[in-house]
Amino acid sequence: MRDVMWAPIPGPGLEHLHLAADRCASVLIATDAGHPYSFSYHLTWDAGWHVRTVDARLLGEERAPIQLRTDGTGHWLTAQGEDMAALAGCIDVDFTASPFTNTLPIRRLGLQVGQSARLLVVYILVPTLEIRPATQTYTRLDATHYRYESGTFRADLPVDEDGLVLDYPGLWRRIPATLRA
Repeated sequence: MRDVMWAPIPGPGLEHLHLAADRCASVLIATDAGHPYSFSYHLTWDAGWHVRTVDARLLGEERAPIQLRTDGTGHWLTAQGEDMAALAGCIDVDFTASPFTNTLPIRRLGLQVGQSARLLVVYILVPTLEIRPATQTYTRLDATHYRYESGTFRADLPVDEDGLVLDYPGLWRRIPATLRA
């Protein structure tokens, strides 16, 4: 078990992630256009870092939570068993408000330095909870840096030995464990 925290740049907020070998639970407090929100999510994955379940919700809101299940090969279902055909082929999940979800493809892909991979992800906009497929590209730049690209957005992400983002330029920075003690 490991606890990791990130602070948004700029602005108030915090993400606190509790990470285990095959799952995580996180609570995120941030602002969107000056409006505060609280968001929580739970994810599970298999030994190959293929996402298996997604449970996400805005706290204190009447909006229905997102509850998805997948076979890890790109077939997605709601918690009620309804097929999510629009997400066919998506392997990973990416929350716009969390630096953690970049870890999922980084760990799953196992890229060597100089290698790139283009993939489909379930892209969840926070705080609206809009769900859509998105194409993303990851390139391993060196032992501790990856380039993330989606549409016109591009960021070079330094990661630790577990593939967790240390700094998401202009968006998030990791809070060192020494500052949390």
